[in-house]
Amino acid sequence: MADNTKESHEMAAKEKLLESERGGDKSGTHSNGGGNPENGNGKSLSAEQDDDRIVLKQKLGLMNGVTVIVGCIIGSGIFVSPRGVLMHTGSPGMSLIIWTLCGVYSMIGAYCYAELGTAIVRSGADYAYIFEAFGPFLAFLRLWVECIIVRPCTTAIVALTFATYITEPLFPDCDQPAAAVTCLAAVCILVLTFVNCADVTWATRVQDVFTYAKLLALVIIILTGVVQLGRG
Repeated sequence: MADNTKESHEMAAKEKLLESERGGDKSGTHSNGGGNPENGNGKSLSAEQDDDRIVLKQKLGLMNGVTVIVGCIIGSGIFVSPRGVLMHTGSPGMSLIIWTLCGVYSMIGAYCYAELGTAIVRSGADYAYIFEAFGPFLAFLRLWVECIIVRPCTTAIVALTFATYITEPLFPDCDQPAAAVTCLAAVCILVLTFVNCADVTWATRVQDVFTYAKLLALVIIILTGVVQLGRG
C-alpha cells in the first residue's frame, strides 16, 4: 500500500513537471531554476531588462577625473591676474605676499568643502549643501544662478583669455582688435560645445591635453620667476 502511494505521488509530480514545461514552451519562457524566467535563448528576462535600460556608461578613468578637477581648479585667469596684482602692489615681494595670502585663503575654503563632502554624502555640491542647510528654495536659486550666470560668464572669460593670448603674437606693437578676439572666443566656445556634445572620449582627451599644457606653462612661469628673483 505504501509503495502504491509513493508511486502515485511520483507520477503526479512528473505530470506537474511536464505541464509546467509545456506551459513554458507555449509562452516562450521557462524557469532557470533560480526563480528568474528565461526566454527561448536561455537568457533571463531580468538580464534583458537590465540591458534595455538607458544608463550613463563609465568612460572616465582615474587620470581623466584628476585632469578634470585640476583643470577646473586652475583657471585660465591665472595667466592674466598676475600682471594686475604686480601693477597694483608695486613690487614683486608684495605681490608674492598677496599670492601667498590668497593661497592660504583658498586652502581654507577647500578644507571646508572637503568637510562638507564627508558630512553630507549627496551629489550636487553647492546645491546639496544649501538644500540641507536652508531648504530647497535657496538651493534652487543657487543652482539657477550657477547655470544661467556663473558658468556662462566663466566660460566667456576663459574663451576671451584664450583668444587674447592666441592673437597677441599677431599684433606685437598694438592692442588686438576687439572684434577679432570676440570672434575667436565665440568659435572656441562653439568648438568645445560640439566636442562635449559629440563624444565623452573626445571631451576627456581635450581636457587632458589642455590641463597638461596649463601645468607645463605654470611650471615654466614659476621657474622663470625663481630665476629672475635669484638674479635680483
